[in-house]
Amino acid sequence: MRHRVLCHQIGRVKSRRKFLFLIILTAVSVAMPAAGDDGGSTDAQHYWPQWRGPLGTGVALHANPPVEWSEGVNIRWKIALPGVGHSTPIVWGDRVFVTTAVPYGEALKPKYSRLPNAHDELPITHRHKFMVIAVSRRDGNILWERTVREELPHAGGHYTASLASNSPVTDGEHLFAYFGSYGLYCLDLDGELLWETDLGQMHPMHGHGEGSSPALYRDTLIINWDHEGQSFVVAFDKRTGKERWKVSRDGVSSWTTPIIVEDGGKPQVIISGSKRVRGYDLATGVVIWECGGLSVENVVASPVAGDGMVYVGSSYDKPSMLAIRLDGAKGDITGTARVVWSRTRGAPYVPSPLLYGDSLYFIRHFQGILTRVNARTGEDQPGPLRLNGIGYVFASPVGAQGRVYITGRDGTTLVISHDETPKFLARNQLNDSFSASPAVVGRELFLRGQEYLYCIAEE
Repeated sequence: MRHRVLCHQIGRVKSRRKFLFLIILTAVSVAMPAAGDDGGSTDAQHYWPQWRGPLGTGVALHANPPVEWSEGVNIRWKIALPGVGHSTPIVWGDRVFVTTAVPYGEALKPKYSRLPNAHDELPITHRHKFMVIAVSRRDGNILWERTVREELPHAGGHYTASLASNSPVTDGEHLFAYFGSYGLYCLDLDGELLWETDLGQMHPMHGHGEGSSPALYRDTLIINWDHEGQSFVVAFDKRTGKERWKVSRDGVSSWTTPIIVEDGGKPQVIISGSKRVRGYDLATGVVIWECGGLSVENVVASPVAGDGMVYVGSSYDKPSMLAIRLDGAKGDITGTARVVWSRTRGAPYVPSPLLYGDSLYFIRHFQGILTRVNARTGEDQPGPLRLNGIGYVFASPVGAQGRVYITGRDGTTLVISHDETPKFLARNQLNDSFSASPAVVGRELFLRGQEYLYCIAEE
């Protein structure tokens, strides 16, 4: 593993129940990125510091974004982004951060991964710049751009994928941009590179590209590296980039992002993967518990956790949803009372579940069918809802102000009420294709498309 520390002078930053459906965290607390060394910051709850929001559940507790918009209505700004990326924008303070991969130079002979059973690949025809961009939240002006690497990629991924599908994460002090095979980078919020490390070359199943994002808890950064070679999970010191531990995993390719939760005050890393979900001790990497029942391969949806429970799903070759109680989970808990409920109907493939209060939402495979169940019991609440007028869904749903937002690849976002009997509130159409999950902050919703980054806010 190549590792290079560049510099390390970092300034510190300052660090009711309104609705029945706000998430209550008791025995298990979903860990949020922490500002500075104080172990936490309420600032994170008001921003969108990581792929699935401040709690890692898809919910923005303090946000109230618009219900309706179009290309001519409630668009505060819209900017073209260079290159292509499916990473979700993250937001801290007055800045929005995105990553992208930008082709440059003369066209080259098409290059494929040549992995076994590779199909539906986009060939590599250019060298690429791997870039991090900071955008003004107020007006969409680009504040800075940083190219962290220039390289000819070894593979292009599925025709629906991108070379910048791993979302960044921030603690309000550091910005961690991860490009998988093309490096992990720590910058400050002004774009100065602090350290970088190279984890090697990933070979995903079928040549379909990469996509797992980093997870951050206090001063530890976690990377999941599941592929067709030797898979592993690795922990880094966020300030220096020094490796703290690295543990082999016996699964093949997955695209899941780790989550970090506290069980009885002790943090653990939870990762879904082929066949199994596991909980690792954050301090040592030792496996605390594991549970079978997921797809043999191609697990994409990431776990969510809250109120003492963890929820995992897959559907590539085995539709499965599992609800696991962490209290007392030790060793192999497959088929034990720690698995509170399970189901094989409507399980997610690409989009990850949304945990909103006592409700768990998940999208069948990546099709337009949404299921809502009682998170504690697994009972339908009310059950499957057909999402009329929306195409394939790769983005994960988000929740705010008693509403659920679901964005499709065809540019459509459906807004549904988070009521006992859900109601369709709006169908919004934009002239772009969306695979990245939305980010919700304040009265704004950020959508990153194939070509544009939108800030949606009431005029």
